[in-house]
Amino acid sequence: MSSVHRVKNSTVDGQKSVEFQNVSFRLADGKTLLADLNLEISRGETLILLGRSGSGKTTTMKLINRLLDPTQGQVRVEGRSTLEWDPIQLRRRVGYVIQEIGLFPHLTVEENIGVVPRLERWATERIQERARALLNMVGLDPDRFAARYPRELSGGQRQRVGVARALAADPPLILLDEPFGALDPITRREIQVEFKDLQARLQKTMVFVTHDVREAFVLANRIGLVKEGKMIFLGAPSLLLESNDPEARAFAECFHEAGSPENAR
Repeated sequence: MSSVHRVKNSTVDGQKSVEFQNVSFRLADGKTLLADLNLEISRGETLILLGRSGSGKTTTMKLINRLLDPTQGQVRVEGRSTLEWDPIQLRRRVGYVIQEIGLFPHLTVEENIGVVPRLERWATERIQERARALLNMVGLDPDRFAARYPRELSGGQRQRVGVARALAADPPLILLDEPFGALDPITRREIQVEFKDLQARLQKTMVFVTHDVREAFVLANRIGLVKEGKMIFLGAPSLLLESNDPEARAFAECFHEAGSPENAR
C-alpha cells in the first residue's frame, strides 16, 4: 500500500464529522470488501471516493449511514460510533442521493422533498416553505415544479429534486452515490457546476462516490482513491497527478485525456 497524502483544506473547519478507525468489512462467505480503513472527514469537506467498479467505494459510504455495519473497527459520526446510533435517527441526520434518485412516483415534487420533515413532524406550512426554498436553491421554479410528479420531469430535473430532498431536513452530512452518472454529458457538467456552487454556500460535509476522475477534480476538496477494498491515495486533487502509485497514474492519465476542467484544484 502506497503512502497516503493528508492535506488540510482551507474551506473546512478541522472538526471531525466522520471517522473510520481500522475498519474492515467482510461478507458472510469471508470475502473482504474493505480492509483496515483509517480516515477522518472534516466538517464542511467534500470528499470524493474515486475508484473502479467494485473497488469498495459504495461499501465505504454505506458504513456511514448503517446500511452496513463494520466487521472490524468502528465508524464514528459526530463523535459517536454508528453502532450507538439508532439506525433510523442516523439516516434522518444524513442526506442520501443515489444515481437512480428514488423519488416516490405517487408523490408530487413538493411531497417528495418533504418526506423526512414529515417524519420529523414539521408543520405543514414549514414543509411547504422549505420545499419551495430548496427548489429555488437547486434552480427549479417552485411555481412550475412543486405540483409536478416525477414522471413529468427530465432526468436532470429529477436529480435536482433528489438533491433538494436530501437537504430538506438540513442534515449536516450528505452522501452521494454516483448521483449524476445517468445524465447526458452536457446536463452532467451543468449540474456539477451548480452543485459545486451550492456546496460553497452551504458548507455541508459531503461524501461523494464516483468513478469519473474529471468529476472528482471538479468537486473534491480531497480525493480518496480506492482499489480492491484499500484506500491507496488520500489528498488534494493536484497531488493525485503527482502520485507514483500505478492506479493513481492510470486515473491521472484518464484525467489528462479528458482535458483539465478550468476549476480543478
